[in-house]
Amino acid sequence: MPLRLVHPVHRATHRIGLYLDDLRERGLTQGEAHILAVLAHSGPANVADLHRGLAHKRSTLTSILDRLARRGLITRAVVEKDRRTFVVRPTAKGRKLAQRVQRHLSALERAVVHRVSAADIKGFNKVVAALEQEAHQRVYSRGAKLRRKRKKAARNSTA
Repeated sequence: MPLRLVHPVHRATHRIGLYLDDLRERGLTQGEAHILAVLAHSGPANVADLHRGLAHKRSTLTSILDRLARRGLITRAVVEKDRRTFVVRPTAKGRKLAQRVQRHLSALERAVVHRVSAADIKGFNKVVAALEQEAHQRVYSRGAKLRRKRKKAARNSTA
């Protein structure tokens, strides 16, 4: 049976990446562009919020933030009240690029919204949310099973 949901979502995601290449911002990856777009829309964000909003693995998110910081597009600062928390802020250069990315993605979204109905968008969002929740649940439950299995093996090896 062909993949009726995953394949089209993957293909659309790839096309969005190609569309972002139109910005002609050398070396800007899709992950970097999306983080900049989030910062353009919401302003400074802590790493946990970016993780929740974009669903990157923490190590992937850290790598992306490292690259953006090296390019002078963001800064990370420790929060005074909780020294384990970092706030990510775009620099002046980063804000300028973030606004370009946000405008570029907004133009794409506006063009699509004109081609479909409100019911289509609602249905699409429902399908995407279900895909995300199911994938997350399956990863989480598999991880929980592996942790229980390792814990049991460790108990048995010490007994």
